[in-house]
Parts: sequence; structure tokens; C-alpha cells
Amino acid sequence: MTGTARSMRRWRPLVALALGATVVATGSAVARADTTPPPPPLSLVTTATDVTLTRYVYEFGSFFLDPNTGVYLMAGKDPFEIEVKRKSYADPIVAQQVTTRNGKKTKVPLPAGMVTDFGGLKDFTQLTMTDANGTAVVSGTQDFCPNTYETSRARPDAPDTTPYPADCFDRNPFQLGNVWGIQSGWTAAIAPSELEDLPDGTYQASIDIAQRYRDYFTITGAGANLTITIESIFEGELSAADRVRAEAKAKAAQPAANHEHLTEGDATAQASAYSPDLRPAARRPETVRSQAALPKGPRPDLRSLPAWGISLADGADLGDVPGRKYIVFGATVWNAGTSPLVVDGFRRTGTDLMDAYQYFYDAKGKQVGSTNAGTMEWDKREGHLHWHFTDFAQYNLLTADQQEAVRSGKEAFCLVNTDAVDYTIPNAKVRPSNTDLSSSCGANTAVAVREVLDIGNGDTYTQFLPGQSFDVTDLPNGTYYIEVKANPSDRLAELSTTNNTSLRKVILSGSGNDRKLEVPAVHGLDGPTG
Repeated sequence: MTGTARSMRRWRPLVALALGATVVATGSAVARADTTPPPPPLSLVTTATDVTLTRYVYEFGSFFLDPNTGVYLMAGKDPFEIEVKRKSYADPIVAQQVTTRNGKKTKVPLPAGMVTDFGGLKDFTQLTMTDANGTAVVSGTQDFCPNTYETSRARPDAPDTTPYPADCFDRNPFQLGNVWGIQSGWTAAIAPSELEDLPDGTYQASIDIAQRYRDYFTITGAGANLTITIESIFEGELSAADRVRAEAKAKAAQPAANHEHLTEGDATAQASAYSPDLRPAARRPETVRSQAALPKGPRPDLRSLPAWGISLADGADLGDVPGRKYIVFGATVWNAGTSPLVVDGFRRTGTDLMDAYQYFYDAKGKQVGSTNAGTMEWDKREGHLHWHFTDFAQYNLLTADQQEAVRSGKEAFCLVNTDAVDYTIPNAKVRPSNTDLSSSCGANTAVAVREVLDIGNGDTYTQFLPGQSFDVTDLPNGTYYIEVKANPSDRLAELSTTNNTSLRKVILSGSGNDRKLEVPAVHGLDGPTG
């Protein structure tokens, strides 16, 4: 290398600083001389004024359109963070802005009306769109979730990673707490959901932030005026590369909580292939200790939420005999403990069965013990094709005097972090790697599998298949309870087992095709259905 070339390599970073970039060379003369003013706390950034959005249309009419218009909210030198939680289901949701100065966190409640649920800041964005004739096709406000999957590092001095979730996770009605945020120097997309239903064509759009939020959070940057073109590409026209990109974006944008629709996918793309915390041990534990002999320390704490999304379905809608009636429901078990639940399975040679072991860790995260935790089994049915950990949960329909009337056939599970239940508890993992079955449940060629339920996260299964849902065709009318029970065989060591069971009241009435199901709300949540 010539002396000139070496000089050029040393000189280039100094040019960036001289031009006002926010790169900081700590301790250098250049850093001490830098007088660049700090960036604003929050700013509205527009990357383009002419945007084309592609709607990928699949067989049977399903489609995906990424509504990212290139308009972003960017955090300044400090992260933008909001903690959203409720003490109980009877208490209101409270939102506080979290700031950190000199290592100390301060929480300031947000003004009334800015947050009313776990979906985001209310009426944050103002959007107006007109078609080619100048007719308004969209006009109004939209909520804003800072936890967007369309987030990226926007300044060279910004941290390499973000500590905030990729979604506001507002699907579960019994969520308790979440954290919203934009990392310092990162952006979050302001993506209008109204675009999904617009026909193909070219539109003029105006996107801005409501004045109350501009004033309160001191947001700078002008509103965006864009030309947006929407065009559709149909399944037969998709190239292989287009299909992969579309499916990856759709999966990232819409994390699914319904396990039964997901399969294992490509074994080489599973989270365990790149995430060390989801990689099973190289071999099964040499010494297995009883629960009584395990060292004291952090433990998972499995808790059952009330059943939710409950309705009465006809067998014709479930691929079963028309006229039969089923109670379908969602059930969530979450980990409120001080340790993740970590279970490894090791295959019995020549079988579709694994021996399962639960692992334990000290306060520093060092593995300190293990114990037998039953088995894992390969589920070869279409729509499954992954390893299930047996005896994780059990679902029963109980009579009014809480005697078993119907038991769900679903008793084996792949552990996945599908739902944020409470990300405000200590050491909650707010960006888990394993968020669907395709990421972490193993292929049929696996010799070992690790399944994890992280702190603060829930695992939701939707019971809609005959054999999993409750067949109530021949049950008499009256009051029943859906029982969700975690760790039913006490195979797993926990902080407590007193909170493993939840009951949700339902009332059957009517007869034949006029059979009805009433679902009383829990403190106003997940109310009644017909």
C-alpha cells in the first residue's frame, strides 16, 4: 500500500466529522472540538416523495401489501421509550414515558387520552389521500406503534441493536404490560394501514403528526407530501425471489399466534441455527438431579390466562360433521418467573420420541442443574410437522360444580413466544428469537431440540380442530367453565404452582342450529358472543 493510500484511509473519517456527522471518536482531539448540536429528541423523516407499493396477491385472493411509505419517526441522542401496563384486569392501562439521565430512570405519566390500550399512541398520525380525480379516499387519524418491524439504524453513532420489541402485540386481550420504544438514532416506520384496501392506482398523500404530539414530545420535521402508486402482482407472476421477499415481509409484519396454521418450514432456517440461546446442548445431561436436590435460584413461573377468543362453531366450518357444535377458544400460558423455561429433547435412537430435560440457571445465567421433564414426540400430521413437548398444558370443560365434562385432546406443545404478556417485569425478553413454530420446533431429522418460553412471554394455542375444541353437541344447557391448566403433571420445577390454573365462565343455551354461547366478560375484557 502506498503512503498516499494510507493517508486517504486515515483522512476519510475526519471528513465525515467536519461535515457534521454524529460520529463520536471518544477521547480524540477531533471529538473534543466537535460542536455539532445534538439531534432533536424526535424528528419526522421522509426518504422519498414518489413511492411505489406492491400488493402481492396469492391464490384464493389473499394478499400482502407492505404499507411502508418511507416516512419515519427518528429518535435523537436518547431512546424514546414508553412503558404501558395495568396492575390487574380491573385497573386501567397506564402509560409513562421513561427517560434515563446519569443512569437513573424517570417515569412521567402521559397526558390523558394518548394511550387507551396496548395498540399504540391514539390518533398520532394524520393522513389524507386523494385519487387521480382529486377525490379524497382516505382522511383521518391513525394510531402509532413505535415497536415496528420496519426499524433500522439511521446514524453511524447509533447503537448496533435495539432493545425494543418488533410489535405492540395487542392481540391478546389479557395482556398486562408492554414496552414501546425507538432506540437512539433509530427509526420507526409510520405506515398507514388504510393503504391495504385501496385499489391499484396513483394517489397524492399527506402524512403528518398530530399537533398535540408534536408539542408534547418536541417533534421536528415537516409533514410529508407523497405520490403513492399501488400495483398488484399476482401469484403466477411472482418470481422465486419475489415470493421469498413477500413471504418474509408478511411473516415479519404479522406475527401469528395460531400455532395450528404453521409448520416447521426449512430446518436450516430455524432460530436454533443462528441463535445460541436456542441451540440444544451437545449431549444429554450426564447427571440428572431430582427437583428436591436442585440448587436454589431463579425459576420459571407458569401462569394460565383466562381462555379468550371464545365462540361456538359448527362442525361444517371445522371440517367435521355438519350440525355438531364445538366451543373453540384461545389459551395462553405465560412465564412470569425469574428464569426462562428451557427444555431440551434428546432423541431415542430409531424412534420419534425424545427424552426431555429442564435446565436451571443462577442469577448470572450460568447453567447449574437439570432434571427429567418427560418426553417430546414428533407430530407428523399436516399443519404440525414439529416436535411437541408433552404435558405442558391441559384444557378441560368443567360443569357448574367444576367436574370434568369434556377434555381437549391437545396435551403436547411446541414452546414458542407468541404473545407479549408482561414486558415490564424484571428481565423480560422483549425481542425473542422463537416467535413461531417455523423458528424453533425442529425437523424430523433432528437428534436434539431446544424449546424456550422466555420471561414475560406467553405461548398461545387456538383450539379449533375437532378433538382439541370442546364438542358440546350433546351437553345440556347451563353454566360451564373452560379450565386452562399449566404443568398439569408437575413435571416442571417452578417458583409456584398455585397460579397454574385459570377458569373462564361460559353459558350454553338454545338447541340444534339455534344453539348459543354466552361468554361473560372478565372486567370488561373479551366480552360476550352469540
